[in-house]
Amino acid sequence: MSQPPSPDREGFEREALVHLDAVYRTALRLSGSPMEAEDLAQETMFKAFRGWHQYEAGTNAKAWLLTILRNTFINRYRRTKQRPEMVDITEIEPYTVFHDVQDASPAQTFFDRLVDDEVLRAIDALPEDFREVLVLSDVEGLTYAEIAASIEAPVGTVKSRLFRARQLLQRELYDYAVEAGYIEQRRDRP
Repeated sequence: MSQPPSPDREGFEREALVHLDAVYRTALRLSGSPMEAEDLAQETMFKAFRGWHQYEAGTNAKAWLLTILRNTFINRYRRTKQRPEMVDITEIEPYTVFHDVQDASPAQTFFDRLVDDEVLRAIDALPEDFREVLVLSDVEGLTYAEIAASIEAPVGTVKSRLFRARQLLQRELYDYAVEAGYIEQRRDRP
């Protein structure tokens, strides 16, 4: 039986290892646990190193690594047989604040202004499917297509989950944003 080719250590260090912080940050947001995130990041980098011969040089190494991370996380999730959280989207609508922060990219402006511990806690509390796309998009800066490839879902699904994740965050952070003076309290809010 033949062995797989030995990895190009210098290429791996140059193209993949530079993304270790992004892999850890994403693992932390997915798992919610620093210890679990360390394990996931380490396992991801190990798998990436072993499979480095499969990586196409010059492509997006970060997206490739985050795909490996996601698959590793899912496999662990399946082993523990936890059930995903369900969200009633109709409860979110009264809390949306996109129109209160009008801009070319209101969602990005909203998140840029509020990124602190309160926001991170709200992100961590999102259901897994929503948290995953939000982190990949708004924290790690991947495109819709890269996220779709990473989570093996259509781009439309990515857009839908991202929209709903942002709505959930807005609902969760509404009172905080009003208290901090980022937005004015809406009169029509229940």
